Amino acid sequence: MGNIRAVLGPPSPGRPTRQSTTFNLPAAEAALAIVQTGSYPGAFALRNDPARWRAYVRDAIVEPAIGRDLVALTAIRRPALLRQVFAVAAGMPAQIVSLQKLQGQLHDRGALETIAQYLSLLCDAYLVAPLEKFAPRVIRRRAAPPKLVTLNNALMTAMHPDGAPDPVREPGRFGVWVENACLAWAWNAGQRVTYWREEPLEVDAVIDGSWGSWAVEVKTGRLTLADLNGLLEFCRRYPRYRPLVVTAERTNAITDLGVESITWIDFLSSGPPGRKRTP
Repeated sequence: MGNIRAVLGPPSPGRPTRQSTTFNLPAAEAALAIVQTGSYPGAFALRNDPARWRAYVRDAIVEPAIGRDLVALTAIRRPALLRQVFAVAAGMPAQIVSLQKLQGQLHDRGALETIAQYLSLLCDAYLVAPLEKFAPRVIRRRAAPPKLVTLNNALMTAMHPDGAPDPVREPGRFGVWVENACLAWAWNAGQRVTYWREEPLEVDAVIDGSWGSWAVEVKTGRLTLADLNGLLEFCRRYPRYRPLVVTAERTNAITDLGVESITWIDFLSSGPPGRKRTP
């Protein structure tokens, strides 16, 4: 998969670790670009020409990965089904989706084992990551449905009929795309990213790695104390994790609860506050 990584993978260790330096833009503009049009350098130069931009993402990134590299490197019995799994997964960013539900969205029905295999291949190709549930027992992790994270928001914009969401007109969809971008950023930076859910409680991301150990809630809309219930309960059960809320505006209102906050712009620029950096 080395050739795929060269096209689709995260920045190499020798490149800047701050995403905003990729585009030579102020952090706020770069973060918005990452959410709306992704972070592929070749595509970024075409961002003001939507038709050419979309064609570039599909023809220079998606098609080589799915139609050439994966097919050349491993036996794929049903390439059309692989494309469908990608399209459906890219249309469900940052969502916990059972394989049965994913199967129901496909035009061609495939066995659950085949769908799971194709999700794994899409992860190898740096297109979509099926995040596992955080659980101490392996059997519980494997039995839980995956949380689908598209590993570059450019793929979502290229596949969505309405393109990128507007933060003012579509705050709900924009918030989902911010969450996806934050989780993809952590994954592409080499962190282990999972999610946690014990009904009715949920944590958007559990991060382990060189950044440290974090439990993360992404909330671009109005933040209430009820939104912190899952985060606080998870950190009570697993105290080695630091609770972090990624918000539209940094707030000090939750510091008394021991919860740190950071704006999604700062998170997409440089990761969690005071994160450990790899040498």
